[in-house]
Amino acid sequence: MRINSKFNFVWNGFKISKPQMRARHIKMAKAVSISCALLFSQFTYAQLNIFTCEPEYAALAKELAPQAKIYSATTALQDPHLVQARPSLIAKMRRADLVICAGADLEVGWLPMLQMKSANAKVRSTDKGLFFATEHIDTLDKLTQVDRSMGDVHGLGNPHLHFDPQRLLTVAQALTVKLTNIDDDNASEYRQALKSFQQRWQTSIGHWQLLTEKLDGKKVIAYHSSFRYLFNWLGIEQIADLEPKPGLPPTSRHLAKLLKRATQGDIGAIIVASYQDERGANWLSERANLPVLVLPMSVGGNEKSTDLFELYYSVIDLLNSSLANSPLLDQSQQVGAK
Repeated sequence: MRINSKFNFVWNGFKISKPQMRARHIKMAKAVSISCALLFSQFTYAQLNIFTCEPEYAALAKELAPQAKIYSATTALQDPHLVQARPSLIAKMRRADLVICAGADLEVGWLPMLQMKSANAKVRSTDKGLFFATEHIDTLDKLTQVDRSMGDVHGLGNPHLHFDPQRLLTVAQALTVKLTNIDDDNASEYRQALKSFQQRWQTSIGHWQLLTEKLDGKKVIAYHSSFRYLFNWLGIEQIADLEPKPGLPPTSRHLAKLLKRATQGDIGAIIVASYQDERGANWLSERANLPVLVLPMSVGGNEKSTDLFELYYSVIDLLNSSLANSPLLDQSQQVGAK
């Protein structure tokens, strides 16, 4: 670049006057300023780190905060009761702005250890960045007294609420409030995301109810109380549990009792979750001539369950495939079978 008497600058063979140079600088500065502002806005929104204990809450967080960094400590193929406080989980929690868990002591065996080792003060209390879904709904099966002889029970109620669509919607509303409190700069985005989710969810509930009309009154044997809220919503009765006590695997003696009960002819299927051992269910299935349904416990539990909506559709399809046309005994038949 050299200075010329007539033109202020000569750059790469081009003559540029001072006013032209100034105009170009102003345009470039504006463009850079706008780009930086947009980038900074996206950067601050995306930097919200969300740690979830279960994949259903990672999916819900994605609906409400799609630009956040979201991590789930477990998958639908893991028992959420039994998780090791691995170094990788500690590192994830150390960076978390918000921790979302089911609560009702579902994670009592591992969450406190993660909180202690991560030393992240932001997620130690529900007053700050800790959110328990069960604290915002009325749980089923609360117990006033709990002791070890009862097995793996939850005194605060069944924690697997995500298969009740209305309760899950209530949780989504409460979670949005928590998000806006933590990240007020993006409060309008969270509220808009909730509005969109509510509209789509309510529409889907109406469709699901139409699809499940034939399931009302059906009876099943299931493993644990994993689908308690699902059965309560659809009117399905779990007449027996593959576990002799919550948390204990099926025994030969207990399975023999279930086989005797199955001969009454009013049971439509044996149901297990995607992470549960199927051996006891298969033993009973072969002798009682009952189908075994492996239902996805959460998002990612099978190929179809890619989000919360598809999780519900997948579970409903599986239930309808075996239960919709199964025999439903009337009251007189049920009494006579006892």
